[in-house]
Amino acid sequence: MTVDFALDQQQRDFAASIDAALGAADLPGAVRAWSAGDAAPGRKVWQQLANLGVTALNVPEKFDGLGADPVDLVVALERLGRWCVPGPVTESIAVAPVLLANDDQAERCAGLASGELIATVALPPQVPRAVDADTAGLVLLAGDAGVAEGTPGRRHASVDPSRHVYDVTATGPNVQTWHADIKRAYEFGVLATAAQLVGAAEALLSAAVDYAKQRTQFGRVIGSYQAIKHKLADVHIAVELARPLVYGAALSLQPRDVSAAKVAAGEAGLLAARSALQTHGAIGFTQEHDLSLWLLKVQALRSAWGTPEVHRQRVLEAL
Repeated sequence: MTVDFALDQQQRDFAASIDAALGAADLPGAVRAWSAGDAAPGRKVWQQLANLGVTALNVPEKFDGLGADPVDLVVALERLGRWCVPGPVTESIAVAPVLLANDDQAERCAGLASGELIATVALPPQVPRAVDADTAGLVLLAGDAGVAEGTPGRRHASVDPSRHVYDVTATGPNVQTWHADIKRAYEFGVLATAAQLVGAAEALLSAAVDYAKQRTQFGRVIGSYQAIKHKLADVHIAVELARPLVYGAALSLQPRDVSAAKVAAGEAGLLAARSALQTHGAIGFTQEHDLSLWLLKVQALRSAWGTPEVHRQRVLEAL
């Protein structure tokens, strides 16, 4: 039996609409502003995503969402990784709708769908801290006892300055919790992060290829050298091998498949980052160069929602 991972026309059009909207926005400027504590430009980007239906994808229809297939979610999250969208993308778009899929949380779920509410999540032990808890309208803490509203505490440094990482504690002395499918929420978190890594790797490869066509050395564009060609071809192969694993994981949502996708996407992202930096040279890692935004994003996402070691172990245990 063969499995066709090709996207249908509607999914391709959806991806193109996201690219068109985000390509017209100043994403590097929004990321830098977010890093500096100014969320206004980033929130405008999030409103565009809401207008396109991205924020409603994983919200059930009965809560004014789209109740979309996980494959559609991957289509969108890959594009968001491609454009380096700031904020708790995985947490608010993929995970929070699962944790809030409760009649008692209907209003919050509807807020996620409309884009009026941005949520973040801590899910110990693999996700011990919440990203962007300072700007999110809702902080969730999920664990064995259920899901509760959380309060951000101490802020920790992140390799990616646009990711503000906070400790989270349950709000109030009499903590109110509710039941949710926390295991499923975690798989969605891993899957969404893997999709963003594929998109970021694609962006890094594109930037490296464009630069290799322009930069000259010894009177030749560096893209004409076999060493550069082979290096970038290796990145292309890694991305194209990771992408079907991510879509396959979206179809099954089995822990083994989701973890395999995360490992492959992380490796593709790392290879793309290294190759892009080597192609650009030291200029690529200066704060003034946009490439640095994707380089740091990949480094952060590789360890987000479970380190590569954690996911390799999950795959090994499932064999």
